[in-house]
Amino acid sequence: MDGVLQLENAHLRMRVDPQGGALKQLFSLTFQRPVLYDAAEPAALFPMLPLANRVAENQFWLQGREIVLPQSPVDADFYLHGDGWLKRWQVLTQSDSDCELQLRSQHPCGFDYLARLRYQLHGNALHATLHLTHCGATPMLYGLGFHPWFHFAAHSRVQFSASGYWPEGDKHLPQAWQPQLPDAADFGHPTYGRDEWLNVCYSGWNGQAQITDDVMCVTLLAQTPWLMLFRMSGQSFLCLEPQSHPVNAHRQPGQPGLVLLQEGDETRFAISIVVSASPEGEEAALKQ
Repeated sequence: MDGVLQLENAHLRMRVDPQGGALKQLFSLTFQRPVLYDAAEPAALFPMLPLANRVAENQFWLQGREIVLPQSPVDADFYLHGDGWLKRWQVLTQSDSDCELQLRSQHPCGFDYLARLRYQLHGNALHATLHLTHCGATPMLYGLGFHPWFHFAAHSRVQFSASGYWPEGDKHLPQAWQPQLPDAADFGHPTYGRDEWLNVCYSGWNGQAQITDDVMCVTLLAQTPWLMLFRMSGQSFLCLEPQSHPVNAHRQPGQPGLVLLQEGDETRFAISIVVSASPEGEEAALKQ
């Protein structure tokens, strides 16, 4: 825990770890409840760069070049979520409720980037913004995302809309896209869902998801149509991961959501997590 930054305002407290550019905690001082899952490993929230999730066979083609992705120290088969969440970031600035970190990373495959990551508490919201600049002379394909582990107990409910999804297949890679959501993967109405493994990517997300309980409402906001959901049976967390591209986009026609950067070009991705009273909490407060 050496070097972890503790930042807070009147509503929220967060702990930022330069190792992985990660949040170790996001806690609501207003409601005295965790917003993110404190026990999550390696962190309660981390950035995904220079890609999100997995690429089949850990390789893809770009402009006639075969790109073989780096080996990951945490996954035998995939360059899982890239390397930003595994490296130590430099702290550039820090205030009571705001910090900015920086990471320089290079790989023989063509990833060559400078990333800046800002966490800001503003009122009852956390804003996380990731900027990436390509530094290499050869163009390269990039994708970004964030991986929050939300606190999700037996009385919690989650809701978001989507137009379809990719069911999970072998080695956690997506099967063919499906326009119909089965009951187990449909969160169009507030629900706890099923207490079982679910690891799928959604398309047509409207950029908003809500987790509510009897006191607190947590709203996730991001400008992307792709959202990953991960949960495990018997665990008090739910991962809702906004990504700039779907899983395995590098191997899909048109490589959707990925951006090709020339030297000096930049891409950006941001999310907000807003904490407010749930409808039940507001009703209870009015009765007091």
